[in-house]
Amino acid sequence: MEKMIYTILAVLLLSTTITTACMAPNGASVAAPVNVPVASERASLEGPRDAKELEAFADGVFANKMKKFNTVGSNFVVVAGGKVMLSKGYGYADKEKKIPVDKNTVFQIASVTKSFTALAAMQLVDKGKMDLKHDVQEYLGGIKIPNKTGKKLTMFDLLTYSSGFDEPDILMEMHPEYAYRYFPMKKYIESNMPTVVRPPGEAYTYDNFGFMLAGYAVANVTGMSYAKYMEKNIFKPLGMNSTSVRFTPQLLSRMAAHYGPKGELIPLDGFKPTEKPEGGIVSTADDMAKYLIMHLNKGKYKGKEVVSPKSIEQMHTYQLFPDKEFPVTTIGFEGYFKEKMNNQHVILKGGNVTGHSSLIVILPEKNTAMYMSYNNDSMMSLDVYEEFMNHYYPRKSEVPKSTYVTISKQQAQDYVGLYQNTRVAALRTKVSYSDGKLIMEKGTSGKHTLKMIHPLLFEDESGNKLTFNKNKTGHIAYLYYMQLPDLVAYAQKININSPFSDVPADSKYISYINNLNALKVMSGKSANLFNPKGTMTQREFSEVLLRAHGWYKQPYMIEPNKKQMMVGIRNYQPNSPITRQMAAVMIQNLKQVEPGTKVKLSGETDAWAVKAVTALVSQGIMDPDTKINVDGTINFRSKQLLKRQEASALLDQAFNYYTLPISH
Repeated sequence: MEKMIYTILAVLLLSTTITTACMAPNGASVAAPVNVPVASERASLEGPRDAKELEAFADGVFANKMKKFNTVGSNFVVVAGGKVMLSKGYGYADKEKKIPVDKNTVFQIASVTKSFTALAAMQLVDKGKMDLKHDVQEYLGGIKIPNKTGKKLTMFDLLTYSSGFDEPDILMEMHPEYAYRYFPMKKYIESNMPTVVRPPGEAYTYDNFGFMLAGYAVANVTGMSYAKYMEKNIFKPLGMNSTSVRFTPQLLSRMAAHYGPKGELIPLDGFKPTEKPEGGIVSTADDMAKYLIMHLNKGKYKGKEVVSPKSIEQMHTYQLFPDKEFPVTTIGFEGYFKEKMNNQHVILKGGNVTGHSSLIVILPEKNTAMYMSYNNDSMMSLDVYEEFMNHYYPRKSEVPKSTYVTISKQQAQDYVGLYQNTRVAALRTKVSYSDGKLIMEKGTSGKHTLKMIHPLLFEDESGNKLTFNKNKTGHIAYLYYMQLPDLVAYAQKININSPFSDVPADSKYISYINNLNALKVMSGKSANLFNPKGTMTQREFSEVLLRAHGWYKQPYMIEPNKKQMMVGIRNYQPNSPITRQMAAVMIQNLKQVEPGTKVKLSGETDAWAVKAVTALVSQGIMDPDTKINVDGTINFRSKQLLKRQEASALLDQAFNYYTLPISH
C-alpha cells in the first residue's frame, strides 16, 4: 500500500510540479532508445553551449532513464541563447505501429497548462483588465464563492496555489468517453464550487480548481471561451500552430499513444469539463520551444511583445515562502526540491495525465530552458532534470551543515499535535516531543526525529527540511514537510477535543474517537453523544471507511475505491449491522498491509475473512479489547457485531499517522 500511495502522489505531484535559489518576493532528429554512453566531453559550467556535446549527453541520459522507467517514447528540447540547441525524439509515439517520436509528435502537457493560464492572466493585467489583488468574484460574472474566512480571494491567491479551498481537486474527472464530447466549464464550476476554509494567501496547497477558476475568469473578462482566448492571444502570436486547449482530429492523428507503467497500451482520457485551464493543453516539442524562447526573451517573440517584461518577471519570481530560504511558488510555477537546484535560480512546471507526462525547466539568469514530454505517467522527468542540472550547473560548494538548537518541552507544546495534508486527506502526521527534539510519525514513512534549526525550521535525520507556519493569529497552524509524498501541500493542525459526554475520559477508545471526529471521518450520533457501544450498518461503515482512507477529495478515485473495498465481501446487505470480520476485510481491501509477525487466530473466523483478519492483527491494527492470549493466539471475535468505538480504533490505526507494526 505504501508503494501505491507513493505512486499516486508522484502523479499528483507532477500533475503539479517543481526550485531553487530564492528571489525576493515582490527539424528534430529521431532515435529509438539504445545504450549510448553519456558524453565524455567536459561540460561547461555555463550550461549547454555545444550542440553535439548536448546531444551525446541527452542520448545517454534518455537511454538510461527510459529503460529505468519503462518509457516507450519521449521528446527533449533545450533552448539557450535565444535558439533551439536540441530538439530530439526518443523511442516510439506508438510502439505497435512503430511510429517514432519527433518534434511534431503531440503530447498532453497536463499541468504545464497552468503556466499558460497564468500567462493569460498576466496579459490582462498588462491591459488593465484585471488586478491580481482584487476580489476574483469581480471577474466571474456573478458566480459566488462560499468563503468562511472573511478575507477576499484574489487572482494572486489562485495563481500562487494559496486559495484556501477545501477541495482543490473537485473537478478532476477523466474518462475515455469524454474525449469526443463537450462539457461546458461554467456549469461544472457552478455545480461543484468548493468552499474557502483557510484565509487566502495563508497556506500552500496544490490547487487544480484554483487554476480552473482563474481560466474561467480570463474567459469571462474577455468575452470569449478559454480555448479561443488562448489560441488568439498566446498560441498564434507564438506560432504554436500544433497547440490547442481542445482535442482536434488533426492533432489527435499525431498524438503519442498512452502507456501504463508496464508499457501496456491504455486509452486516451477526455475531461469533464472539456476546457481545462489547469491541465488540458496539447502541444509539440517544436511549439514548446517557442514558448520557452518567449520566456527567456522577457515576454517577446520575434520582436513582438506577448506579455510585458514586468509580468514575466513576476512569473519568474518566487511569491510564496514556507521559509525565507525555501520558496515554493511563483505566479504559475513552483519550487520543489531545492537540493537539486545546485544554488541556481530555477523555475519549473510539470504535469501528468493518464499515460502522458511533461516538464519544463527555466533558468532565467542563465538564459537556458528545457522541455520534455513522454508517454507514461512516471517520475522520469525528475531524474532527467537532476542529470541536466548536475551535468551543466554542478554545485560549486558543499552544502553547509545545519546547526541545531534544543527545544524545551514547554516550547514544544506549540508544535505537538495531529496534522492533515490540505490537499490529500490521506496524509496525516503526528508530532510529539522527546528529549529536546520533536518526533514526527507518519503512516507513509515511519518515525522521524526533527531537530530545530530555528523556531520555524526543522530538519529530519536524513537532512529533509520541515517548516512550521503560523496563521493570522500568530499560532502554529501548519506543517510543511519538503519530501514526497507530503510535498503537495501544507498540512493543517487539527483541533482535537473531547465533545462526547458518553465517552469517559479514561476510556481506552477516547483518543481514537476524538481523532476521527476532529478529522471529520466519524462523527457522533449527535453533537455531544457518540454512542460508543452502538453498532453500525454495513453502509454506514463503508462510508466512514472511505473517509478514513482519505482519498475522497480526489473524485477520480472514489468509484475505484468503492469497488476495491468490496472485493471478496460475502452477502453485503447495506442496512444490516456489520460484523468485525466483514469490517476487517473491507479495511484490508483498501489498506493492503502485508502480514507482519506470525499470528494464529483463535475463535471462529470464516474462511473468506481469515487472510484479512490475520494481516491486520499481525500489524497491530486491532481494538484495545482484542488481546494476545498466553499461548500467543489472538481471538479477534470475528463474528461479533462491530461496535462504534471498535470501528474508531480499527480505522484510526489503519489510516492515520501510525508507524506499523505497533509493538504489543
